[in-house]
Amino acid sequence: MINMELLNLGKIPWEETQLIYHSLALQGREALCLVSPATPYVCIGYHQDVKQEVDLQYCQLHKIPIFRREVGGGAVFLDGNQLFFHVILNRENPIGPKRIDAFYKKFLQPVIDVHRRIGILAEYKPINDLIVQNRKISGTGAGEIGDCIVFVGNLILDFDYETMARVLKIPDEKFRDKVKKTIEENLSTIRRELGEDKADQWDEDRLNHMLAEEFEKLLGPMTPSGKDSLLVDKMQALKLGMMGDDWLYRRGKHVNGRVVKVRSGLEMVQRIHKATGGLIRAEFVVKDGRYHEVAVSGDYFCFPKDIVDRLAMEIEGSAVEQLIQVVNNFYKQDNFELPGIGADDWIQVFKI
Repeated sequence: MINMELLNLGKIPWEETQLIYHSLALQGREALCLVSPATPYVCIGYHQDVKQEVDLQYCQLHKIPIFRREVGGGAVFLDGNQLFFHVILNRENPIGPKRIDAFYKKFLQPVIDVHRRIGILAEYKPINDLIVQNRKISGTGAGEIGDCIVFVGNLILDFDYETMARVLKIPDEKFRDKVKKTIEENLSTIRRELGEDKADQWDEDRLNHMLAEEFEKLLGPMTPSGKDSLLVDKMQALKLGMMGDDWLYRRGKHVNGRVVKVRSGLEMVQRIHKATGGLIRAEFVVKDGRYHEVAVSGDYFCFPKDIVDRLAMEIEGSAVEQLIQVVNNFYKQDNFELPGIGADDWIQVFKI
């Protein structure tokens, strides 16, 4: 077993909830860190383009800061109702499995056990989700920072679905309402599962104490620690770069449309594609590898007039890996016209 540091810090300034695990990792300090933000913010993944992912005008108007982390994943709204845990391990530490699926399964077990101790039957769903009756109840991610592997996640006491849907950059309000509804249906919380009265007994101090107990079973005895001068200095130095515009606004891969990952195996997609024959707009849900709620519109010409609706019906319910076959088989018919729009255009619209 290893001898790790335990930093059980509770509420701290929002930016420190991100800077602290980056700094610990860059210093090579193996630790379990338990924190939550004193005020709300938006956090985007390392590979994302903030201008494509976040409604910058809304965030500026409502004074919601934005941070780019050095761990992958999507844009999320974070506040004090989410209790974060950070596990920092040297990448050569034998306690961490090399396969990512095995790593998640092992290190999510303490989080599962905490939920079960308070009466919530959370289960592991590959690759990195915890679910309750097929609703996600904890967000997690992992990445390499310096010589360390960092595993981050949360206990969700409550969740602001309205603000989450609002901070995302979404082209139209109809799709935004759909995003909010889908998140509400597929993301749960401790308060939602237990009810308000039962949930109130599990405050931040009690839950963090339980997290420390469960992770200690996995990681061995931990030495209580805090923000010593070395850590504070590193956080301040890192803040100069990670809070700057060059880091936040670094360019990501451009995409036409919007993909919102609700949980593992469930994504909401809005796509825009300019074909020779006109503009195609599509909205659909990919759930457990199949297309659902497929809707298509645009400014193209077709005959007969319902031919695109018929193609959408063919795609509806089909498996993602069957997309090319479904579209190509549809185009083998010779009873319709879609000038300037070929099978490759539809494949471009719907490919995942």
